Parts: sequence; C-alpha cells; structure tokens
Amino acid sequence: MKTVLDTLKGKLIVSCQALEHEPLHSPFIMSRMAVAAEEGGAEGIRANSVVDIAAIRQQVSLPVIGIIKRDYPDSNVFITATLKEVDELMGVGPEIIALDATARPRPDGQTLADLVAQIRARYPSLLLMADISTVEEAVTAQALGFDCVGTTLYGYTAETAGHTLPENDCAFLREVLAAVTVPVVAEGNVETPELAARCLSLGAHTVVVGGAITRPQQITARFAAAIKS
Repeated sequence: MKTVLDTLKGKLIVSCQALEHEPLHSPFIMSRMAVAAEEGGAEGIRANSVVDIAAIRQQVSLPVIGIIKRDYPDSNVFITATLKEVDELMGVGPEIIALDATARPRPDGQTLADLVAQIRARYPSLLLMADISTVEEAVTAQALGFDCVGTTLYGYTAETAGHTLPENDCAFLREVLAAVTVPVVAEGNVETPELAARCLSLGAHTVVVGGAITRPQQITARFAAAIKS
C-alpha cells in the first residue's frame, strides 16, 4: 500500500515554525509561509503546534509532519515528548507525527519503547518519524517500528554538540543510511539548495529545510556576518 512517505520520496519538505520568542510567531504567518513553500515547489510541510497546523491546513493541501515542542522540567526531550502531545496533534490529523527518539531520559521516566507501544495501540495507522541524533538511536528507532528516521537532532544534544549535518560531506547522514533500511529524512542545517540535492543523491528519502527558507532573522544574520567579515 502506497503511503504518504512514498509520495515524498525525492521531494522537498519545508519546516514552517516560529517559536514564541521569534518575530514571525503566528499561526497566520506560518500558514502564509506554507503557501509560499507550496508555490515554490515544496511537497510537504513540517509544523509545530495544533494552532499552526490547523491554520496551515486551511491554506494548503500538502502532507504535514506535525510536532509539538513543549518543555518538561524533568527531561531535555521536548519534541512530541509524550502521548499527550500525540493526542493533541491527532485533533488536526497530520499525516506523520515526529517525536524525539534520542536516548535522553524522557518525561516521567517513560521509555521510548513504551511511548511507541501506546501510540501504536491508539493510532495503529499513524506514520511515525523518529528525530534522532546518533546512529545507535536510528537503529533503535527502526527496531521499535518507526516508519522513518530523521537526522533532526544531530548537533542538538550534549553528545553531538558542535557537529552539523553538512560536515565531512554529510558523514553522519551516510552512516545512518548504512545502518538502517527505513526511509531516512535529511534534516538539520540544510542551508543551501546544493546541500539539499546532495543529501538526496546520497540516498536520503526526502529532505526537510527550515531556517534557510522560513526564518528571515537567521538568513539576515548570515548576510550580515558575511558583510562584516
């Protein structure tokens, strides 16, 4: 049976996110970002929060990877950390839900295996994406039955701090691709069209681009830094 993942093979997904402290934080603005992404050729959207996804749904018909970013006092895991976030997201029906699948301790001491089992029991047809930061986490995610794994958190955990996806010709992406057979989503610091194309040529199933397209403050900062130097 063909799934949304099949339709996204070789395509571009644009992450339309702005957190509360960012200048473009607004469901309306994110919905217009999604329209712009669709007009530019994106085939999917990654979005954070129920309100943003609901607004995006009203403007575009592209498949959505949904997440909820929420801080918990007892854990550094903040991307769709518990079943509560999954339940909330299912109210707006994203085609795929991504969750932090790192080895870090989870809220209330729950294991990733337990969370996945709960999600599968409640939403058996839901496609799950694992946001990982190490090869070992990718292997574990595949064993737990995730439908795809993303390099999203590489460089964003204590263990991988200081690293970025592009370094050494995407060495981390190549390692993940060699370690698992599920689709691999290239995500995280994909800052140029050339890098996005390179990720796909190496074997990534699809590529997610966020800040390089939808965070003008980051884009401006790169220009400003280049001019100053």
